[in-house]
Amino acid sequence: MSDLQRAFAKAKLSGLPFDPPLPPGYVDEEDEIEEMKEEEEEEEEEEEEDEDEGNDGLRPLPESSRDDDSSSASSSASSTGTVRPSPSKHLFARPKGASTGKKPLDQLPWTSFFAQELYLTRKTPTAIITHHTYLTPPLEKGPLFVTHHGAGSSGLSFAVCASEIRKALPNAGILSLDARGHGETTLQSLKEDHEYGSLAEQREVVNLSLETLSDDLIHVIGLVKEKMAWSELPGLVLIGHSLGGAVVTEAAKSGRLGNAVLAYAVLDVVEGSAIDALQSMQSYLSTRPKSFPSLSSGIEWHIRTRTIRNSLSARVSVPSLLCASPFSSSTPSTWTWRTNLSATQPFWENWFVGLSSKFLAAKGGKLLLLAGTDRLDKELTIGQMQGKYQIQVFPDSGHFIHEDLPEKTAMVLVNFYRRNDRSKLVLPPKVGDLLKMKQEKRI
Repeated sequence: MSDLQRAFAKAKLSGLPFDPPLPPGYVDEEDEIEEMKEEEEEEEEEEEEDEDEGNDGLRPLPESSRDDDSSSASSSASSTGTVRPSPSKHLFARPKGASTGKKPLDQLPWTSFFAQELYLTRKTPTAIITHHTYLTPPLEKGPLFVTHHGAGSSGLSFAVCASEIRKALPNAGILSLDARGHGETTLQSLKEDHEYGSLAEQREVVNLSLETLSDDLIHVIGLVKEKMAWSELPGLVLIGHSLGGAVVTEAAKSGRLGNAVLAYAVLDVVEGSAIDALQSMQSYLSTRPKSFPSLSSGIEWHIRTRTIRNSLSARVSVPSLLCASPFSSSTPSTWTWRTNLSATQPFWENWFVGLSSKFLAAKGGKLLLLAGTDRLDKELTIGQMQGKYQIQVFPDSGHFIHEDLPEKTAMVLVNFYRRNDRSKLVLPPKVGDLLKMKQEKRI
């Protein structure tokens, strides 16, 4: 529309009387007629449906659909006209017991994340311990990522992260173990005056000192090597979360695994903040539910309280944290905590005292993965400034970094391994070897 036309229309419209706005509830006659027609059509459809029910819900096909020479289009049109859902038949009604839209938090099997599980038995001076582990063997001389969970957790806490590591590095192997007193690892006492007869007794008397857990880890790696008939250990990347971080650091510093250890990573634990947190640990444990009516409710609690912020990881890891209590006619079956964390209090300081110095002193590449930089103590801050280790911070994560952000954690761990992989490292010849080669040529 040109400017001249706009000016002309504006002059004409300005002379017309102003129409006030319609009052609320006003219905235009044309709209009312349309509504009446729709109501009549609905009544006719209901009458037709009632007739259909009297004929067992069947109607004769129209003539166009009986004609063999009719086109496919007319056949389609007639067929859609003959199929009408009857309200009395409830064709689109929700079946009884159907989901209301909320997905159930069912348990996920470990087989979706690991290739096999192993039960490795060894005898100690005081007990026979059966270590339970999850394993995906490495391929084509790939590395073996060895994971150790934190207190009260299990080897399945690394399940989703392990799967992501395999996606980023297909030839990598994963070994994730249940520490003693956790998961399905069991103990049988050799003492005559006592036997670990029940799971409840095991939870009370298990020795969880740092030296014992580190010794278990080293023995498990050796037992897996023997079980899988490996001529030598693959390159090892030790990964530990919380208490597990202290365990892998102790194992790396001991030197008992030799040159097989390429690097080790500690997830969200440093000495200073860990010891400070121990003061409120009993208060936190007292706020946890003592039991759950089902596994699903236990999973839901971990997600709702944001203890674990990834539902996929919670569905595979949380069931291993719980065990069914004995069923009786008077009390319904419930699920209680498998590990009594309160009973482990005598070992808490032993786990973390001296962790920072050992982390910096052990041989191999070092990675510290944290949920916040405020967790660094003085010794680690100085070590970071001196470039003694790699640090990565995930501020959007909770304490369970590997469960909350498994994909990001896996990528950091894979890149960390690649930086410390010695298999592709080509070193120049030593000066002594060069001198020998020159002397041999002269001769």
